[in-house]
Parts: sequence; structure tokens; C-alpha cells
Amino acid sequence: MIYMMLVPRRNFDLFDDFFKDDFFTKKETNLMKTDIKETKDNYLIEMDLPGYSKENINLSLKDGYLTISANVEKETNENEEEKYVRQERFYGECSRSFYVGDDLTEEDINAEFKNGILKITIPKKEEKKSDETKYIEIK
Repeated sequence: MIYMMLVPRRNFDLFDDFFKDDFFTKKETNLMKTDIKETKDNYLIEMDLPGYSKENINLSLKDGYLTISANVEKETNENEEEKYVRQERFYGECSRSFYVGDDLTEEDINAEFKNGILKITIPKKEEKKSDETKYIEIK
């Protein structure tokens, strides 16, 4: 009679195990996926925010940076008979910032949220360039 021992066998490959480490893999997030388009007069930012409501999205402008922050709270379920087998949806707060220039004001920027997509229109403004050469004194 032959007895077999049922022991889980792990295929060990030092090379694969080393390069599958988090340091070497790109952990891409599905949060706030963003496309930025340029037109003649504007920049258009389109950001995916599925599952968020308009009331939980904030845009702020400070020191030339446009910051978009969004918050979604986890629904609490008191039913002890149910438990998650897999949970991939994000709950919490996330934000991204983009440099849009020091000359823009809040009134210059237009935003619209529809069907889980935030669309932000930012006008192009000419940079103030000076043709005057300024010299620095050497001490």
C-alpha cells in the first residue's frame, strides 16, 4: 500500500519571486483616471469618478494649483449573515493636483459633473513676458 502525503507544493523560482516584488511592479490605481486635452483656447480635463456624487467632489485653486478631491463613504451593512468574499470598490478620500498657472482665478475655471465624469475647462492665458533685460548686481 502506497501512502501519498497531500502537501501543497510551491514552485519556487527565485528570479520570478524577486521581480514580482512590489518594488519592481507598477501598482496602477483605478482612482481618478484623467485625460487632458488641449484646444486652441483651452485645456480640458476629463476625470473618471464613478460612484461619486457631485456633492462629494471639491475643486480648489491655490498658488496656481488646481486640486480635485473626492470622497465616498462605505455603506454600512448590519447584516451578519453576509460577508464580502471580494471587495474592490474604493471607499474614502482621494485627490489630485495640477499646475494651471498663477494668473487664473476661480471664475476662469468651469466644471461639470455628469455620468461619473468630471469635465473641467481651463482657459489658456498668455504668460507675461518681458522683453526688458534685467541685470543682477555682483557684489
